[in-house]
Amino acid sequence: MEAAAIKRRFGIIGSDPALNRAIEVAAQVAATEISVLVLGESGVGKEVMPRIVHQFSARKHGPYIAVNCGAIPEGTIDSELFGHEKGAFTGATDARKGYFEEANGGTIFLDEVAELPLTTQVRLLRVLETGEFIRVGSSKVQKTNVRVVAATNVNFAQAIADGRFREDLFYRLSQVPIHVPPLRERAGDIHMLFRKFTTDFCELYRMPPLRLTPDAVEIIEHYPWPGNIRQLKNTAEQISILETERSVDADTLLAYLPETPRSSVPVRTARGDEGMNEREILYKVLFDMRSELADLKRLVIGLAAKTHLTDEDEALVERLVRSDNTAAEPAPARLALPEARPAPYALEPEDDAETEEVLSLQDSERDLIRKALEKHRNRRKNAAQELGISERTLYRKIKEYGLK
Repeated sequence: MEAAAIKRRFGIIGSDPALNRAIEVAAQVAATEISVLVLGESGVGKEVMPRIVHQFSARKHGPYIAVNCGAIPEGTIDSELFGHEKGAFTGATDARKGYFEEANGGTIFLDEVAELPLTTQVRLLRVLETGEFIRVGSSKVQKTNVRVVAATNVNFAQAIADGRFREDLFYRLSQVPIHVPPLRERAGDIHMLFRKFTTDFCELYRMPPLRLTPDAVEIIEHYPWPGNIRQLKNTAEQISILETERSVDADTLLAYLPETPRSSVPVRTARGDEGMNEREILYKVLFDMRSELADLKRLVIGLAAKTHLTDEDEALVERLVRSDNTAAEPAPARLALPEARPAPYALEPEDDAETEEVLSLQDSERDLIRKALEKHRNRRKNAAQELGISERTLYRKIKEYGLK
């Protein structure tokens, strides 16, 4: 069956190629008996892939059990999965079947499988390899015939390196991995999903339809959505309920989005810059950068006078000292500004204080070198050691300053 038909059947929204590929892989492996591992961030909708695998397999008429491994306490997880005998532990008043026994002939979906304790991982590996398990409190080996589909949002490589997950179990579970893409990689599907959610909520709460303005659509498609579809759905519900104005602009939308992950959201133009075209804004940015680079240059030269430097660092400082701002940053200086706006962005004259500071540094360095040579009777090796520089660097500076 094609991906489009599967999406209609299971209510999947989106046309992203990576999403279509994940659906196609799930449908292709369904006819086999191999284990499937669904990978993806929290909130991307991984739970739909095991349902596809089950419904397109020969086990579709058998039981389908979904287990959230992260929601079961560590002390009872073995009992929940494999069952227990009467009196196996305090409170075990009756024998009880586990999920693997109940799902015999069908499919079991182990969500958040990386949260399983190591002891339970050993039991799970035995079920996957032999189909055998033992109830808690029993010594009798039992058989089960289940298809295991697992899912997690954990980085398995890191979990294995940290000793939190067995490497052999990982390879047994991931015979076929299915990657569900995060929402930020499905920008073309985000607005479609948002409209679906708002339409459903408006019908549910009997409210007028909601729509986004073009600038709000741009924001929603560039926002990273760390919570993925779950976060998008919650945001759509909040806006549907709380906003009385049914046309939502960018400012209104941003009020519902957390501040932290907004780095990729398009920057809105400040009102003071509305009259500027793109070329003028570029000039403004370039000259702001020029000012920052000049400040950085002064800082580096100042630190160099107080710090023991390597030969490479000394060469860099020499270039800074001997260069002026025009040579160091040629691009902004050569830009021709529009005749209509020459004044706001005209280059200011070179700062006299900076020139004096550079000259002072050169004079100080020349005096230090001359005094060191006089002290050691022109023995360059000894003078270089006292100055904390290499003999090669000292020779270069002697030539540069015309010292004998």
